[in-house]
Amino acid sequence: MFATYPHQHHTYSFNPGAPFDISLPLAPGEQQVNCFWAEPVQFDVIRVGNFVGSVAEGGSTNYKRVHITPHGNGTHTECYGHISPDPAATLNRCLRRFLFVARLVSVQPRPQPNGDQVVLLADVQRELENGPDAGVQPEALILRTLPNHKAKRTRHYSGTNTTYLEPALAQYVAAAHIEHLLLDLPSVDREEDGGELLAHHAFWQYPHATRERATITELIFVPDELEDGLYLLNLQVTSLELDASPSKPVLYQLHR
Repeated sequence: MFATYPHQHHTYSFNPGAPFDISLPLAPGEQQVNCFWAEPVQFDVIRVGNFVGSVAEGGSTNYKRVHITPHGNGTHTECYGHISPDPAATLNRCLRRFLFVARLVSVQPRPQPNGDQVVLLADVQRELENGPDAGVQPEALILRTLPNHKAKRTRHYSGTNTTYLEPALAQYVAAAHIEHLLLDLPSVDREEDGGELLAHHAFWQYPHATRERATITELIFVPDELEDGLYLLNLQVTSLELDASPSKPVLYQLHR
């Protein structure tokens, strides 16, 4: 059974029974994706008096505490509060809608004279302006970097100076009124940039014309079987009053 979704005077159909989960799971141990020197995810059994929160250990129920660093463990979504001192700038307050028309684009990072690998505006713009979906203004942009190694699922990025975005690309996305940016990298900015965070500031237009509803989702993984094109994005997050949250972006292929 297909459902419909309207966007820019067009009606698209999608199959609610055929979701594509592009998040990376959160699990304890060293074999999970990790960045910015975050401690691994940890699940601790709660013990109170004679109660033990583990059925395997003889308890009546499983009852555990979770230790997690949203920006460093697994797929996460962040708002402008990531670079703002405003305590009210939380993802739970900024993200008020959860369904968006998204464009998936695959792009090859380019080596720079200093040895860095950077996703350039020219390459992404060329992909967006070509193909059958070129005339559709997306609400979200999903970047899949090439080559698309499955090692992205478990890579430890800390200290590797991995691929990042050209700040001009973030500025272009903001100017195009694309509210949500998703990528399979730990950050839109260089791992160590002296605290400038140029792409973060350009995307959110912070602090002079802050795009308070805009979000960045990092550390996704888009499998090869998903073709570039239009999707309905369901951006699922937890209701944390924090600048970031573990998230579960789910895609549904759209058909006009």
